[in-house]
Amino acid sequence: MRDVTENEIRQRLRLDNPWWRDGKVEDYLAPPSRRAHFEPFFKLVTNREVQRAVILMGPRRVGKTVLIRQVIDQLIKDGARPEDTLYLSLDTPVYTGLGLEKILRIHWSEEEILDRRPRWVFFDEVQYLRDWERHLKSLVDAIPNIRFVVSGSAAAALRLKSTESGAGRFTDFMLPALAFCEYMNFIGFPSVDEMPIEDLNRHFFDYINYGGFPEVVLNEGVRKNVGRFVKEDILDKVLLRDLPALYGIDSIQELNHLFTVLAYNTAEEVSYDGLSQSSGLAKNTVRKYVEYLEAAFLIIKLPRIDQNAKRFKRETHFKVHLANPSIRAALFGPVDQDDDIAGMLVETAIAAQLLHAAGLSRFRYARWNGGEVDFVEHNEKNNETYFIIESKWTDRYIEKPEELKSLIHFIGKNTTKSVWITTKTKYSKKDMLSSSLVFIPSARTCYFLGEMYTNDPIISLNSKSVWDIYKNHHGVE
Repeated sequence: MRDVTENEIRQRLRLDNPWWRDGKVEDYLAPPSRRAHFEPFFKLVTNREVQRAVILMGPRRVGKTVLIRQVIDQLIKDGARPEDTLYLSLDTPVYTGLGLEKILRIHWSEEEILDRRPRWVFFDEVQYLRDWERHLKSLVDAIPNIRFVVSGSAAAALRLKSTESGAGRFTDFMLPALAFCEYMNFIGFPSVDEMPIEDLNRHFFDYINYGGFPEVVLNEGVRKNVGRFVKEDILDKVLLRDLPALYGIDSIQELNHLFTVLAYNTAEEVSYDGLSQSSGLAKNTVRKYVEYLEAAFLIIKLPRIDQNAKRFKRETHFKVHLANPSIRAALFGPVDQDDDIAGMLVETAIAAQLLHAAGLSRFRYARWNGGEVDFVEHNEKNNETYFIIESKWTDRYIEKPEELKSLIHFIGKNTTKSVWITTKTKYSKKDMLSSSLVFIPSARTCYFLGEMYTNDPIISLNSKSVWDIYKNHHGVE
């Protein structure tokens, strides 16, 4: 039986790295199609102060490979020698069975590997290599002059292996589905400050229905059949292949059914007991499946706090949102602004913007007997609340803020600097108790949150008024 020769591997490497020949990366990768995450990712990849590999993770089809190629393009434009950037996708058959170090030694001689000049190696679809995390950790320790970046479609696998084996050696970088501000930029509106709210709302619901994935936004043919694209190219591959292979799930139908139930009930509170009863699965199985779906970036699970902003000792209930609202439209059909479900999808869109924040884990929802608040940025150590968003798809509460009984009850018990109530079309600001209630259209809320967190994922809101940040960005009084 013949083995793949080193010459065949070199030929494939040249095919995967056409910029070695002329220094040019494909034209379609140039701006304005860059994700808003390009700059922070590029800074991380080129930062040599810390000797770590970068783990690029995120759901399928959000542009991870494109982002890598854009980084290579920028490195070359900034003066890197084209041959000092090495890219390969490990799902290519010719690389099967090869270790990461073996591939490096085929491309570079021992002397070149040990050369102190900066170089970059990008391993895509790394989940196809067994024990990739062990190989990568060894390379990071042994070759400090090479910056390693790995990515892959099986986001849950990357998260699991990075957490288990990469402590101190790996830095995770999350690339979520498109934020609303990115979607608007992709369709030709880099700023929406002068856009009438009626027009913005129309774009907002286009985003809710099909705006989460770059390929859908940029390719009209794909957009015409977005349901098939999302289901077959994303959901089926995650639910039917990635998760079962990673976690040894036998009953794919059970996992798929549970996800369908959660997707249909996005923005609703659910319980493990309730999901167990409705699905016929054991509660421990439901708990594991929910964890798997969260690890695959398909859902966002918000923990619950009480009216005093305190966590519960036992987690029995949680709020679930789809990580991307267009998934629901792909499964159950598009939603119009006047549909009964519109408000739930608006809330899901807000949750999707929070995925771009490094501090997503700080967000909770509050629920107690007779009351609920949708989003609370919460410091568990000192039990302080920093930022509240109450999601509404109506303007009525501007004239009748006293009807926001749950919100008023909560801020009466918990001092909060920034309290936002989203509306359909109108702005307002009212002082109540010790807080200022800011009323702002839902579409502009989503635009601003995505803009804020993609520019500064680790922005600290405990020392800043979100309203002041918004005014500085958009000049609203």
